[in-house]
Amino acid sequence: MQPRRPEGFDGLGYRGSAWARGEEAPPPYQHSFPTRSFSSSGDLSQHWVTTPPDIPGSRNLHWGEKTPQYGGDGNPAPPGLGEESSGGEQLSRFAGFGIGLASLFTENVLAHPCIVLRRQCQVNYHARNYHLSPFSIVNIMYSFTKTQGPRALWKGMGSTFIVQGITLGAEGILSELTPLPRELTHKWSPRQIGGHILLKGLVYVIATPFYSASLIETVQSEIIRDNPGILDCLKEGIGRVMGLGVPHSKRLLPLLVLTFPTVLHGVLHYMISSLVQKFVLFFIKKKRNPAQIPCEGASATQNILEDYFPELIANFAASLCADIVLFPLETVMHRLHIQGTRTIIDNTDLGFEVLPINTQYEGMRDCINTIKREEGLLGFYKGFGAVVVQYTLHATVLQITKIIYSSLLQNPAQ
Repeated sequence: MQPRRPEGFDGLGYRGSAWARGEEAPPPYQHSFPTRSFSSSGDLSQHWVTTPPDIPGSRNLHWGEKTPQYGGDGNPAPPGLGEESSGGEQLSRFAGFGIGLASLFTENVLAHPCIVLRRQCQVNYHARNYHLSPFSIVNIMYSFTKTQGPRALWKGMGSTFIVQGITLGAEGILSELTPLPRELTHKWSPRQIGGHILLKGLVYVIATPFYSASLIETVQSEIIRDNPGILDCLKEGIGRVMGLGVPHSKRLLPLLVLTFPTVLHGVLHYMISSLVQKFVLFFIKKKRNPAQIPCEGASATQNILEDYFPELIANFAASLCADIVLFPLETVMHRLHIQGTRTIIDNTDLGFEVLPINTQYEGMRDCINTIKREEGLLGFYKGFGAVVVQYTLHATVLQITKIIYSSLLQNPAQ
């Protein structure tokens, strides 16, 4: 059986154009295939070149040869496929990958000490210092590092990655097994939005026991705990569902009680961040002048950066707004998750010593009333200074990355 080539197939849009018309192959291909002739359509139907095309901007297939250029047969080169455009595409990919990697590293690794201090302050109902200022958070970070070592600030980081993996995996599996949409199209309907939000809620239901295990690893003091394993979070989460594992106190709340605040926080966080992200992107696109077309030099460099930074800025603003608005709810949720787990945390007032968690909340409403009565309204914002430090650090890394890539992309243009 002879291989059938789709009608009008021309590789990347330029490679087989002359052959399909029955013309003689360009000089580079005459050199590469001296024993074959593609001077007629009949020969083309009998011989199908199966060697993969060399993508513009990548390494060539044959040593010493160059990617075939336009203009040799009188055809003008379309914009974006020449040597300069290929270099621009490579720089664009490089800039996008580097900027995204820097943002991902900041969110998940560099900001983890802020997450640790933030959660420890939230669950510490003994604390007299609420750490609303970023300066007090930096001071307590230094104290923990001095007494316990740098490892105390990055505890539980592996479990946070496991929870993220479980969330993404559960979302993918549920979207495949159910008609619930994983993403919304431009022509959305109220039914699609409802199904999408329902999918997010089901994902948070599945992740609830593993989130509890991850929270314990994050706030547990390094002074009294053993070295945790990589999969301890997964094992503890499954044991929490099955009712197995380490015995807990009688004050431990059942998963059904913890599910509602966890799902409520997760869904509201997703909705707020999505709305803020859409608004920021719309504002940035409206503010940009569409008449500005990238040319050469600094303008092209600026365009490459503007292709990636608006989305990063929108994600940054969306996450910041959602964390600020939902900080009181997060405090209540964390206290409910940690109750009855026999967790011992660090003393966030002194920077040394440890404190046990012995709360007796009956549920979400009782937790809210107790915090308001015993700690005041500011008790819901314990550890808020860590949020300020976290997002200040994130914004600084993004700005430094932008400056670095601006200088790197301008050098080739000059």
